[in-house]
Amino acid sequence: MIEKNHIINVLRQVKSAVHEEDTAKLKELSNQTIHSASTDQDTDNIAIAVIIYSLSKILEREHYKELPGWKKFFNIYTKTIDKAIIDLKKGDEKSFHENLSSIRQAINELSGKLKIYIKDVFQKAKINKASKIYEHGISMEKTAKLLGVSMWELANYAGQKSEISDTNLNLTQSVQTRIKNAMEMFEK
Repeated sequence: MIEKNHIINVLRQVKSAVHEEDTAKLKELSNQTIHSASTDQDTDNIAIAVIIYSLSKILEREHYKELPGWKKFFNIYTKTIDKAIIDLKKGDEKSFHENLSSIRQAINELSGKLKIYIKDVFQKAKINKASKIYEHGISMEKTAKLLGVSMWELANYAGQKSEISDTNLNLTQSVQTRIKNAMEMFEK
């Protein structure tokens, strides 16, 4: 099971950030949660991180609020967070997972542009969070499997990120430099 107290604390902060429309705080909470998820590869923590990050991206897009179905979707989203906190306090894992699934159901019940937009946000959020886990040293294959994204999607996204692709960890020293370094070690 997930780190119950940590997730309860995060979800309470999410409620506050949503009320204040603080999308930067939501992203910070998502990254904090994904860091925890990376250590034990906990799917519950990963799901929470994706949900929080998606919410931050959805709230950034002001025009979504004008589309049909927005109020109903947003109410379901926020009520789900409340229910998840209650479920975790009670130790009801089954209900907790059902509540997380209700967000996906709410998306599927949307129609028109809002449904397309929000599905796209969630898919991109999964890829973004997968890249964060990958940055923590989890293999690409395992990371892709944990988040339900393809390895191609993850590799494509990770390859575009400068903090991953610009590292010099894959470069080796020239043969001359290695020989020189070895000789210096034996001279001492």
